[in-house]
Amino acid sequence: MTAKRVLIAQGVLVGAVALTLLARELPGLVREVRIWRMVGVRTGSRHTY
Repeated sequence: MTAKRVLIAQGVLVGAVALTLLARELPGLVREVRIWRMVGVRTGSRHTY
């Protein structure tokens, strides 16, 4: 195998692992976003009182 093929294979492998992790963590992330919306957390909304 040439170096180019090895790099392509490694890129495909890393991409597959990343997609698998994202798919496994997506329900938890959706749940967290719903909780943040209920609590009312907004990015950059730190008011000085």
